Amino acid sequence: MTDIKEVCKDIRCDVLSCIGHLGVGHIGGCLSLVETLAVLYFEEMKIDPAEPKKAGRDRLICSKGHAGPAVYAALANRGYFDKAELLTLNQGGTHLPSHCDMNLTTGIDMTTGSLGQGFSCAVGAALGSKLEGDGATIYAIIGDGESQEGQIWEAAMFAAAKELDNLIAFTDYNKLQIDDAVAKVNDIAPLAEKWAAFGWNVVDVEDGNDVDQVRAAVKHAKLGLGGGKPTMVILNTKKGCGVRWIEDLGAANHNTNLSEEQARAAIAEVRGEG
Repeated sequence: MTDIKEVCKDIRCDVLSCIGHLGVGHIGGCLSLVETLAVLYFEEMKIDPAEPKKAGRDRLICSKGHAGPAVYAALANRGYFDKAELLTLNQGGTHLPSHCDMNLTTGIDMTTGSLGQGFSCAVGAALGSKLEGDGATIYAIIGDGESQEGQIWEAAMFAAAKELDNLIAFTDYNKLQIDDAVAKVNDIAPLAEKWAAFGWNVVDVEDGNDVDQVRAAVKHAKLGLGGGKPTMVILNTKKGCGVRWIEDLGAANHNTNLSEEQARAAIAEVRGEG
């Protein structure tokens, strides 16, 4: 059986390694998503790395596309491509641009990055899957800063109206965005009540960086499949989770410089060696 906590360490270290090699990146919102990506790709999603375009597969659309490096690290660890490719992140000729691109990266199901649009695509994918009757579950990840976009709520309303109960979405609620705390820029609280008012099932996860809590939330969300409502899982996460000094940067860790020396020290901390 796969040790998901060890997988999380591998993904977190690979994120640090590839961003450290590049020298800069969206490290905070990548590290906050690690546990969710590990649970989905290694336990819950109906996927096959040998057939990445297989009909009827589950799909994951990371609408907060700047978290691409975390998705790439998860895909590489799951066997979609060689981990050595991670060190080409956002460089000339790479298959791994800063933001997710389905035309370049094996295993990416939708190009994302313009905030709000990826979520609309996920809703469209869920509707298409329903019409096709292929039995797929569509997973989507949105950011809390991204949730200030009106397009998020238009898509939410449409998904509920069309009873897209094959859609499970996650909000990476780390409370920080590029400029400041989300509550200071444009508060989205009370988040659970908002999603419920839009006709969604809601699962609130106290610690979205705890594997067991994330796993339980996904299993609970799956109970709603076929029940007539989409489901939103609210992940109360820590931006930069896993490396103390990155966590301590607060909103400044949204996109920050990271040297290879800093990355090595951070990896040692994640591995419990520092």
